[in-house]
Amino acid sequence: LKIDKDGAEFLPADEWTGKGLHEVFPLLFNKFGENVGISAIGVAGERLMSSAGICFNDIDNRPSRYAGRGGLGAVLGSKGLKFIVVDDKGAKGVEIVDKDAFKKGTKKLTEALTTHDITKPGGSLNTYGTAVLVNIMNEAGGYPTRNFSEGRFEGAAATSGEAIHDICNERGGAGKTGHPCHPGCIIQCSNVYPRPDGTEHVSCIEYESDWAFGANCGIDDLDAIADLIWLSNDYGLDTIEAGGTIAVAMEAQLAEFGDGPKAIELMKEIGEGTPLGHVLGSGAATTGKVFGVVRVPGVKGQNMPAYEPRAVKGIGMVYATSTMGADHTAGYTIAPEILGVGGEADPLDADKAALARGFQEATAFIDSTGYCLFIAFAVLDIPEGLEGTVESCNGVLGTDWTTDDIARIGREVLDKELEFNKAAGFTKAHDRLPEFMKYEKLPPHNTVFDVPDEELDKVHRG
Repeated sequence: LKIDKDGAEFLPADEWTGKGLHEVFPLLFNKFGENVGISAIGVAGERLMSSAGICFNDIDNRPSRYAGRGGLGAVLGSKGLKFIVVDDKGAKGVEIVDKDAFKKGTKKLTEALTTHDITKPGGSLNTYGTAVLVNIMNEAGGYPTRNFSEGRFEGAAATSGEAIHDICNERGGAGKTGHPCHPGCIIQCSNVYPRPDGTEHVSCIEYESDWAFGANCGIDDLDAIADLIWLSNDYGLDTIEAGGTIAVAMEAQLAEFGDGPKAIELMKEIGEGTPLGHVLGSGAATTGKVFGVVRVPGVKGQNMPAYEPRAVKGIGMVYATSTMGADHTAGYTIAPEILGVGGEADPLDADKAALARGFQEATAFIDSTGYCLFIAFAVLDIPEGLEGTVESCNGVLGTDWTTDDIARIGREVLDKELEFNKAAGFTKAHDRLPEFMKYEKLPPHNTVFDVPDEELDKVHRG
């Protein structure tokens, strides 16, 4: 689907099907111009694999940014839609209704982002990337390891954001941290990870991808993790689901935990479309069913991200009650539970229905604005930043919202999503974590997920 100022047209994509996205993207930019935007599915989406995502080009036109979760790539594949190419040359852009309000709001937000310790230039995200969380979550005992069987990983330091930073500096060449993912990015938390000779290996190694192929699979080799991320980007896969699937496959003894080369072999099965590859490409839940694995850490068929709900109860409640299945970005309670951002909450406290609800409502609002979710770190601590977020929206839309409207708007969004899920057959019985988390104690805290079902039901019905 090609879209420009003159309209939209469908074009045949046969010459690019069945190929890796690293091969295809340069061909597309050569044909349509270096300044277009591209969203695409890889071979996983073509084959309707439920772990397929939608890939977007980054600022340097790599196929490396994903709407990864929920099998969206398979949805596009089912419609026969391989690419969406957008050329905005000559287009008038978004009309800003109140330019003064917009300028005032963006100034407040920018000041918050450039002064908060997490988001400012030289701050933790800019310096070490999102993988700065590896050591933090590991120390907290909430870093899922070897398919959610432990809460600490002995290889955390070797795969941390600090290690990525040091390797980029030591190897030099293409390696860099503080890389922006799009024009105008203030936080710049991306990276370009280099090979030993300094040539580019992959961009980028984010916290979730690092964990999914690292601790969750027992792999402590960043070069192997980089290979696995590169393959995910090439095939059009969600790295969280792909890594979770490999971990479940390891649980099923298709490979040993920690065996990077074997994990790469399993990933290549997906790319080649073998019978085993189709099983693995269908995600962790399907892989668990096929091989009889009980420990499958998912909700509504979606594998959990890099935070252990038995050690961090609030995020577990978000996993359970999120409209999209287990997803940390639906309500990042890690902010107060682990980072002390937006207040402090005891991660082991099970009384968090209001916290899970409030974070999901606020997140639904932020997601609707189009802002990066990482602005939340700053705006949760700096009230003027939150005001600026709302005021900039007023400038674009001509509305007169205040910060008091955030929860209301977020609730409206969530209620629509819940209504959709209900029509699709979901009930409160689906708002539950897997059974093994209720009886398997997680080291080092030796705790289970002990949040009562009644407390989970309060999140959206409280």
